[in-house]
Amino acid sequence: MTSKERVQAVLAHKMPDKVPWGEWAIDFDTVERIIGHQTYYRAKARSTLAFWDGRRDEVVQSWKEDGIAFFRKMDNFDIINIAAMASSMAPPRNFQFEKPKKLDDSTWEFPDGTVYKFSEVTADVTKIYDPHVGEKQYTPADFEGEPEVEPPDESCFEVVDAFIEKFSSNRFIMGPSGSEVGIFLLGGSFEEGGGGFSYGLMQFFDNPETVKAAIRKEVAKSNLQDKYYIRPGQDAVGWGQDFASTQGPFISPDMFREFALPAIKSRVKNIHEQFGLPVMKHACGNNNKLIDMFVEAGYDAYQSIQRTAHMDLARIKADYGVHLVPWGGVSVELLVSGTREEVREEVRQSLEAYKPGGRYIFGSTHSIAVGTKYDNFMVMVEEFEKNRCY
Repeated sequence: MTSKERVQAVLAHKMPDKVPWGEWAIDFDTVERIIGHQTYYRAKARSTLAFWDGRRDEVVQSWKEDGIAFFRKMDNFDIINIAAMASSMAPPRNFQFEKPKKLDDSTWEFPDGTVYKFSEVTADVTKIYDPHVGEKQYTPADFEGEPEVEPPDESCFEVVDAFIEKFSSNRFIMGPSGSEVGIFLLGGSFEEGGGGFSYGLMQFFDNPETVKAAIRKEVAKSNLQDKYYIRPGQDAVGWGQDFASTQGPFISPDMFREFALPAIKSRVKNIHEQFGLPVMKHACGNNNKLIDMFVEAGYDAYQSIQRTAHMDLARIKADYGVHLVPWGGVSVELLVSGTREEVREEVRQSLEAYKPGGRYIFGSTHSIAVGTKYDNFMVMVEEFEKNRCY
């Protein structure tokens, strides 16, 4: 079987020849060890700073060339995700970036007062202050009428289309779509800093009818966007919004059912019926109270099943595997801080526990994240190859 056929078999309830392997993302430090030089590919902070400096083409060329070089060398990966940030959708060519003022070695301020800071933990530049949170008070009237959707500049798909051209004949390509509409934060954002996250969550309590009106319009817009963003040659859609922390969902299950589930069902239905593609869902955190709704929504696979967030992949496969494919196995925390032998044992145990009967995709419990020890990654590769065959 090719990689593409292997993943398609698993999604279709058929037994593959080998367990397929996929990752939501492989961050730059691991990529650099494999390709042998520095890269912008999945280097979120490095890419952002270069964009601000007007070096868009340099960044995009690196995403394209270095990402392709990595997956050529690492043909162990059956799934290639071209929907993850800092490796897929690009700013349009000739886009004029606003350049912030540098406050110190790790902090930048834009003319409107928004402040960003470098995070050592994630190697990203994150918003820490947003003066605009709560600035506008929305009402349902703001979301009346039909959405207007303009096709994006084709240069935005430069990286995505290059990956499809190189790999779509034999790898399973998970790609972009119109916006995922899950937990919709009215007037806020999922960035941890700046106050937008907590403000957006409070709108479910303070302004529920407006949130529902905004969600309806966002779903309609995203359904229209799919025809531009889903590219010929991709095999699935990848969605990556988190719904929970390690302690549980960001909103109650009842609120998730009322606000988020109808939107997700509509979006999944559009992709299934209009494009015939599966939807592969990445969601970190403790989603135990939401999994029944994941099935109801129609997700085809569920990735980022974290043991450290009290998620049990074996139980999920036993209880839900007939409906959606569980995807994971090796703790991201172990890859970062564990020993080679601990990683080797977890790979072996994961395959022994999860591969019987098929309907399983191997991978980390999140991604090959920044800080992953190179030796641990290579042990993961080695042990997987020894034990992946049915």
